[in-house]
Amino acid sequence: MKKTVEELSFLGEVKQNEPLKNHTTWKIGGSAGILYTPIDIASLKKAMELITQRGLKWVVIGKGSNLLVSDKGFDGVVIKLAEDTSPLVVNGTTVTAGGGYPLIKLATVLTRDGLGGLEFAGGIPGTVGGAVFMNAGAHGADMSTILTKAHILYPDGTFRWLTKDELGFSYRTSVLQKNRGICIEAELELTKGDKEAIKAVLQKNKDYRRHTQPWNFPCCGSVFRNPLPDHAGRLIEEAGLKGHRIGGAQVSNMHANFIVNVADATCEDVLNLIAHIKETIKKEKNIDLHTEVEVMGDR
Repeated sequence: MKKTVEELSFLGEVKQNEPLKNHTTWKIGGSAGILYTPIDIASLKKAMELITQRGLKWVVIGKGSNLLVSDKGFDGVVIKLAEDTSPLVVNGTTVTAGGGYPLIKLATVLTRDGLGGLEFAGGIPGTVGGAVFMNAGAHGADMSTILTKAHILYPDGTFRWLTKDELGFSYRTSVLQKNRGICIEAELELTKGDKEAIKAVLQKNKDYRRHTQPWNFPCCGSVFRNPLPDHAGRLIEEAGLKGHRIGGAQVSNMHANFIVNVADATCEDVLNLIAHIKETIKKEKNIDLHTEVEVMGDR
């Protein structure tokens, strides 16, 4: 591991035994064997080749939303894409943004140029790469409605641009969840419109999230995928589980599809609460709930 640390340090910032709770919105999780932040895409390519050659475990994170990290951490390389890993390029209505670029910031910046289509992202606390990975969305729109292609780096160091069709988007799903690769850039096709009108919709979406979702506590966003056409939050609330608590993890009293960290919750607290919710909904409604949260680390 020492040799790997030395070699990666030439390709970016390296931290050993870094607490991952400092890099997730849930504020939960043990330490990373190595936390690596690449200087640029060329450095990341070399790093991936090195990691693959050494047979090391690896994962990639952005803002750490939608992520539950094991209490034991991750004994491998955690790759964290920075905002400036690749540049933001705006060419008319075509926008290319790096995988580490914050989604909310991107929506805000593009609003100033009068570019619409990303207003749904108001309040989504992730990165562009994470949004592509999960096909993030809200308010009746998602990444598949604006993305034209994504630049993917594979573990062997090869690159490929995948079209929207090749990404296999569906509800909170993309092909990247099965075929491992890192979204280093995404090309979006937006629409030119009135700046103030676009800004108003974006702000409305931000306000809606602020008033209906419990971001005053550490959380990851929605825990369960909606069993369409129904909504997970409605089912959980109807089952009387709002406020139900296991350890330091609690079903939010504001929004039942949120689990909040109210008192130094552990990963096991959250997993046990998720299991209880699933069992309850299955028993009462005969509906299987599925999480949209990524669980990461050693168990």
